Amino acid sequence: MKKTLLLGLLVAGLGGAHAQTTTVASPDKNIVLKTQLAANGTVSYSVSYKKNTFVEPSTLGFSLSRPKTMLTQFSLVSIDSSTVDETWRPVWGEVNQIRNHYKALTLTLKDKAGIVVKVAFRVFNEGVGFRYEFPKQEHLNHFVVADELTQINLAGDYKAFWIPGDYDTNEYLYNTTPLSQVDAVAAAAKETDIALKSVIGPNVIQVPLMLKNPTGMYVNLHEAALVNYPVMHLALDKKTFTLTSHLVPDAVGNKAYLQTPFTTPWRTINVSDKATDILASKMILNLNEPSKITDVSWIKPQKFIGMWWEMHVGKATWEKASGKHGANTANVKTYIDFAAQHGFDGVLVEGWNEGWEDWFGNWKENVFDFITPYPDYNTKELTDYARQKGVRIIMHHETSGAVTNYERWMDKAFRYMQDNQMNTVKTGYVGRIIPRGEHHDGQWMVNHYERVAQKAAEYKIMVEAHEPAHPTGLHRTYPNWLANEAARGNEFNNAPKLGLVPEHETILPFTRLMGGPMDYTPGFFHFQLNQYDASRTTRVRTTLAKQLALYVTMYSPLQMAGDFPENFNKHLDAFQFIKDVPVDWDDTKVLAAEPGDFITIARKAKGKPNWFLGAISDENARTSVLNFDFLEEGATYQATIYRDGEGADWKTNPEAYEIEKMTVTNKTTLSIRLAKGGGCAISIIKQ
Repeated sequence: MKKTLLLGLLVAGLGGAHAQTTTVASPDKNIVLKTQLAANGTVSYSVSYKKNTFVEPSTLGFSLSRPKTMLTQFSLVSIDSSTVDETWRPVWGEVNQIRNHYKALTLTLKDKAGIVVKVAFRVFNEGVGFRYEFPKQEHLNHFVVADELTQINLAGDYKAFWIPGDYDTNEYLYNTTPLSQVDAVAAAAKETDIALKSVIGPNVIQVPLMLKNPTGMYVNLHEAALVNYPVMHLALDKKTFTLTSHLVPDAVGNKAYLQTPFTTPWRTINVSDKATDILASKMILNLNEPSKITDVSWIKPQKFIGMWWEMHVGKATWEKASGKHGANTANVKTYIDFAAQHGFDGVLVEGWNEGWEDWFGNWKENVFDFITPYPDYNTKELTDYARQKGVRIIMHHETSGAVTNYERWMDKAFRYMQDNQMNTVKTGYVGRIIPRGEHHDGQWMVNHYERVAQKAAEYKIMVEAHEPAHPTGLHRTYPNWLANEAARGNEFNNAPKLGLVPEHETILPFTRLMGGPMDYTPGFFHFQLNQYDASRTTRVRTTLAKQLALYVTMYSPLQMAGDFPENFNKHLDAFQFIKDVPVDWDDTKVLAAEPGDFITIARKAKGKPNWFLGAISDENARTSVLNFDFLEEGATYQATIYRDGEGADWKTNPEAYEIEKMTVTNKTTLSIRLAKGGGCAISIIKQ
């Protein structure tokens, strides 16, 4: 690790009555951050990329409700600067090592009441991160945030990939419009399949927010290290294209209850003239703290199948009273058999525990106890059966939003898992949050998600959460927190009205996945979802080949094969790719990308010389030209190509695919046609 003082800082007017300006550049000099303390005490910053300013002067500050004061006018106490250049190894991930290289600038400020606030900036080659720091001090101890007044003043009417601001859900389809045409309320009105709706206003949108300006500059806005603080949304002024932080409130309207010393989450701005650079950035991970778990030997990425999709398509139900209860001992054994036969690590079982008859929308605290199975589900028998087959049951804890109840039960629930040799849990937060008035994205719930990760680590349990706040890179700090949902996943193909659209998977890596892995549940092999209910008109809007490609383009260390065994058994030749594709990687190359259109990614398997490639398209057919120059020079590989077949089309012929084998080297170039809503997956095995 290399840390040095930065001596080349440009400071103008320090100590005078005029504006005080500080400038610092990224290590490669392409990004320049400028801060300014105006004569009236206002603090602002601006950012340029390759000499083009894309964030115009944007003000910083806070409004506190206790003590009641505005932190918007300051004097400059000091400026500190340094350079950091270090490399670290993630427990699991897309690459086996990450370089953390930035120039740091910290402004220490004091307001007229004597309150000290620091603003810390880090300027990377990929972008800028900044946060507020409240040191321990005489004039501020406990305090309550009314509003954070951070601005991002964009230099034009950028093309935006956005979803409406909503305190309780991020499970929306993305809209693609200029910023000047954002209308969150109108967009949300179309989303009639989302039960929990608390859309904030016409011009409030969520992060991560992906942007592109008319000259081809890509900008991504998000946050990193969200700890003890509410989620940040962005309020848009469509006349000036200024975005202002909009924090999620609690039940009485306050945003955060804090005590010094305290640091806010980082506000992140990624920028490049290449879309591939946005996807390759590790800046958000670098802005999170190192692992708090010392012994990580028990944390293992894994591939699993789930006893869950039956309930979505009408074959079975979660609740037992229906007479079609899916999570019964005999049925789950068939999933264990399938997992063992094909080398999977686990089987997720939903609907195993009592309470599903009364779980949704009733705002009850004691629906689930997380340790009482239905009478037709024999936990010990299934645990023993799975162990004999080399498979583990993955626990499902649906809280139905009764979070205080879940926290009371967590220790017992995790001990129950230990007693039954389960080491992974899927949590769920469907419904309005109890305590009443709290939101999924508020400070109280943000703290809860972290408490679950911490408590699970005590029991050596890995976690993935559904319906949580958006991820912000905390899987570095808690590597047992493998994945989250936090967006509209593949299960929404069964939504009765909208479902997914073919471009969705080409946007998610630029938005939701910027903060961390997603449990997207790829791997559907049956596309018209009326197998067990003829009245259903819903369908999966991709080709089969694209479902395979998603295992590469939609990164997660916890990957599910989303369909059920009988559908996989009809296409075992294509299922071979799901069996072969790893869930942990040594290297990743983003070969081509354009948000909303296409993505091509190649990944190298952890500890092996083999590569796997995925290419996907939106609703348009296109030809993808693949250059294999990422392969080892002089080596020969056998490529097995799973491509869209003749006449493949997500709407009319989704199951048409072809499989071919060929020898490739790092000199090979290959043209692959992607169908409408299509894709291509390739395993590349060194000979």
